[in-house]
Amino acid sequence: MRVRVFFAAGADLWPAYRAPLTQALRDAGLDAALSDTAPDPAAVDYIVFAPGGIIADFTPYTHCKAVLNLWAGVEKIAPNVTLTQPLCRMVDPAMTETMTEWVVGHVMRHHLGMDAHILGQDGVWRHTESANLARERPVTILGLGELGAASARALTGLNFPVTGWSRSPKDIPGIRCLSGEAGLTEALARARIVVTLLPNTAATENILNARTLALLPSGTVIINPGRGQLIDDAALLAALDAGQVGHATLDVFRVEPLPPDHPYWAHPRVTVTPHIAAGTRPDTSSPVIAANLRRGQAGLPLLHLVDRSAGY
Repeated sequence: MRVRVFFAAGADLWPAYRAPLTQALRDAGLDAALSDTAPDPAAVDYIVFAPGGIIADFTPYTHCKAVLNLWAGVEKIAPNVTLTQPLCRMVDPAMTETMTEWVVGHVMRHHLGMDAHILGQDGVWRHTESANLARERPVTILGLGELGAASARALTGLNFPVTGWSRSPKDIPGIRCLSGEAGLTEALARARIVVTLLPNTAATENILNARTLALLPSGTVIINPGRGQLIDDAALLAALDAGQVGHATLDVFRVEPLPPDHPYWAHPRVTVTPHIAAGTRPDTSSPVIAANLRRGQAGLPLLHLVDRSAGY
């Protein structure tokens, strides 16, 4: 039976996804009709979606079996009250790889003090030894989902002592895992570098605030490739000015693009990167979508289902 797949992620993404997604559906053994239009919403079997896509009201899609989000984050779609179909987030192995590489790169940058040499090309020979070995610089990762766990394993492989924190208990071999309010206090109190990879939910918004930032050892580095809403911006700027936070490398923000007059741009101890830590690649995400559609057609449980009550 032919499967009707509506690509509703937006006209700007359709050219990049049309060929690889068509091929992935074919490779999955699906007789699929893939289109970026849906003249008859009731005939659509699956929707491929992204925030900013062309659907605001999912009510007419009465036959739709699932909505497959192109991004890992679902906070912009999960609250939609018209979305009653199962919602799947994107778990793309390449996204995990690129996030891990970005996190490891910036952890190593701060661990080795590379900015002093990259930015200090002023003709002065400053011969200094590295103050710490990796095993002497504890790293805390807030969030132990796919991306956080992969980053934690990679940093552990480089001999960093890694503590992971999550809202609910996790068990990852080789990683010291903490959870809950008491666990958060302990995880922050021992960190020299903090990486935030939590989803944006009501429970995680402003998790780094004046109170929790004060728990950090003085001079701790913050690296945030997760969500801009995880950080209280005013509290972080105050902590940077006071020296409580030594540097903040930020890839995500409450408003994107980050406005030109935002204080982060001009702060001497802030690095802004334009939401580039990890993106969804058409060539690697298309097989993930196709595999889930094949499961749906076979009556198997869908992968990466979003828990609406938790928000991720």
